[in-house]
Amino acid sequence: MTNHNLYSLFEARFPADKSQTAFEGPDIATYSFQEITDGAARIAGLLTAAGAVPGDRVAVQVGKTVEAVILYLACLKAGLVYLPLNTAYKSAEIEYFITDSEPAVVVCDPASFEEISAVATKAGVRKVFTLDTDGKGSLIEESRGLPTNIETVARAGDDLAAILYTSGTTGRSKGAMLTHDNLASNARTLHKYWHFEEGDVLLHALPIFHVHGLFVALHCAFLSGAKVIYLKKFDPAEVLANLPRATVFMGVPTFYVRLLSDPGFTKETCRNMRLFTAGSAPLLEETFNAFRERTGHVILERYGMTEAGMITSNPYDGERKAGTVGFPLDNEVRITGEDGAVLKDGEIGILEIKGPNVFKGYWRMPEKTAAEFRADGYFITGDMCQKGEDGYYRIVGRSKDLIISGGYNVYPKEIESFIDEMPGVEESAVVGRPHPDFGEAVVAFVVPDGTAEVSAADVTGYIKEKLANFKVPKQVYIVDALPRNTMGKVQKNQLRDRAVADG
Repeated sequence: MTNHNLYSLFEARFPADKSQTAFEGPDIATYSFQEITDGAARIAGLLTAAGAVPGDRVAVQVGKTVEAVILYLACLKAGLVYLPLNTAYKSAEIEYFITDSEPAVVVCDPASFEEISAVATKAGVRKVFTLDTDGKGSLIEESRGLPTNIETVARAGDDLAAILYTSGTTGRSKGAMLTHDNLASNARTLHKYWHFEEGDVLLHALPIFHVHGLFVALHCAFLSGAKVIYLKKFDPAEVLANLPRATVFMGVPTFYVRLLSDPGFTKETCRNMRLFTAGSAPLLEETFNAFRERTGHVILERYGMTEAGMITSNPYDGERKAGTVGFPLDNEVRITGEDGAVLKDGEIGILEIKGPNVFKGYWRMPEKTAAEFRADGYFITGDMCQKGEDGYYRIVGRSKDLIISGGYNVYPKEIESFIDEMPGVEESAVVGRPHPDFGEAVVAFVVPDGTAEVSAADVTGYIKEKLANFKVPKQVYIVDALPRNTMGKVQKNQLRDRAVADG
C-alpha cells in the first residue's frame, strides 16, 4: 500500500543537510534535524520493544520539552496513536482518560509516576516511562544507544495518528480520532495558505498538548524544514527577546494582550516578522486595532477545533478583518438552522463542515459520532456562525455552553458535576463572563442544601483539588436558588448577566 505515514511526509521536507538547527531556545539544548530523526528512531524502537504495536495508543502527560516533540514523532514513526494530555489534569481526569483509551504505554512526569502507575496497572498498560521538564527520564535513558536505522511503519491514510480528548458537555470527555490523512491535509493547506517557506523561523510559545501548539504550529515548521525557537512557556520578556530573530509567531488572544501591555513591544521588535496568527479564542477588535497601531502588523485570525484542525482563515495577502475568521480552507462549509436546513448568507446558524481534515469520529462512541454527523457526511460543529455580505465568516457564539478561558475549552457540566458532589450543596450552575486577559472567566453559582456550611472559598478549594486550574471558578456566588423558566430549565443567560454586571 502507499505509505501515508505523517512522519514520512515531515522527514521528506527536512533539510538535506540535517546538521541544520531544528530547535533552539533560552532554556533548552540546541537540536539539529539529525538529532531529531535519530531520537525519534530510538524512542520508536523503545516503544516497540515495550510491546506497543501499530494502532496502539501512547498516552502522554509531560511538560513542554523538545524531547516531548521527539516522542510525538516517534509515535508516528512506529505507527502508534499519540494521545497528549493537558499537564494541568488531575488524577480523577487522568484515570478516566487512561481507562477509556487503554493505552499500551504511558509517559508521565516522574513526580506523578507512582500515582499514574497505579491507574495504568489497573488499565492493563504494558509500560510507564517518565520524562521530566528538563527532557530527562526513563524514556530517554532507556532509548539511549538503541539503533537509529529502523524503518518507518507504513500507514494507510485512514489509520489513526492521534486521539485528542475534548471536554464533554455531559461531563464525559470525548476522544477525537485524527487520521494521518486528516493531519497531513490540514498541514499542507496551512503551509501553503500562510506562505511558509525555507528560511522561516517559528517562535513557539504555545503548549503542545492540543491542536494549536502541536499540529498547527509545529506541522507548518516541519513541512518547511524551519527552525523553531522553542519557549517552555509564554513569557512576554522571552518573546520580546526572541522576536527579532523570528518570522512567524502563533498565539492565543491572551498572548497579544500581554505583549501590548509591555512598552518594549514595538515595530522595531517585530522588524523581521512576516506573520502573527491568533486562535483558540475570539480576538477582541480592540486588541486587533491596538496591535496594528503599535506594530504595523495585522494579526491573522483563524478558526478551528480539535475535530478538524483549522477550518477557516483570514487571507494572507488580502484584507484581514477584525471580528472575522476569514474564509473556508480545505473543507466545505455551510450554515444551517436547527432543522438542518441550509440558511441564506447573512443568517446566523450552526456551522457544519465536510472535508479531508474532518476527524474520523469519537473513540468508542459510535452513537455520539453518528449524532454529530449529518447523513451526507457534514460534521455539526455546534458553533454559531454568520457569513457576511463580504464573504467573511464570523463566529458569533456557541450553541453549547462552552467557555473558552485562556484558549482552553471548559464545559460547565463537568465543573457542575463536581460542585454538586460537595457536602452541603444542593445544585450549581457554571457560566462564563468576559475577562480582559483570559477571554472568559469561569463563574459558579451554588445553592446550599442547608446541611452544612458552604462558602465561596470552600467551593474554589474543592475544585482546585479535583480539576485543572483553568477550570477553577474565578468567582463563586452562594445563592438561595437558580433562576428557571416554566419548563424548569436554568436560565443561564440571567446568571451571565449578573456575572457581567458584577464583574
